[in-house]
Amino acid sequence: MAVIRVTKEFRFEMAHALWNYDGPCRNVHGHSYILYVTLAGQPLNNPDEPRNGMVIDFGDLKKIVKENIVDRFDHSLMVSGFAPAETVEAYRKHFGNVIVSPYQPTCENLVADIAAIISSGIPCGISLHSVKLYETATSFAEWHASDNR
Repeated sequence: MAVIRVTKEFRFEMAHALWNYDGPCRNVHGHSYILYVTLAGQPLNNPDEPRNGMVIDFGDLKKIVKENIVDRFDHSLMVSGFAPAETVEAYRKHFGNVIVSPYQPTCENLVADIAAIISSGIPCGISLHSVKLYETATSFAEWHASDNR
């Protein structure tokens, strides 16, 4: 049986600030992120099973990504743990949902983090093929399993 890729799109709003950056993105600013998650696997081939013909039910994929990514990141402010403690505390004082990341919160680092989080939550027999994260309408970062083995 053939391996098939299935993709679902997700959207969330998130702000970030790039610590020690020499451009305007050092300031707190937000993006309307668009996330594409692609899984690969063989469709179930059992007429007695309710999910016959599916790699994964799109509802199951939605649940995985919504619970682990969208609900966590949506309407949050992500800042780097490299920032001084007083800076992080000032963010926490002024913003309700602050995520302190162990990395600089660029689109590139965020897409790799999202891939790692999703990989740990998908069912056995299915693999994460790729993750594409649009930060703006014309700018995105991609993670591919084939590049990260």
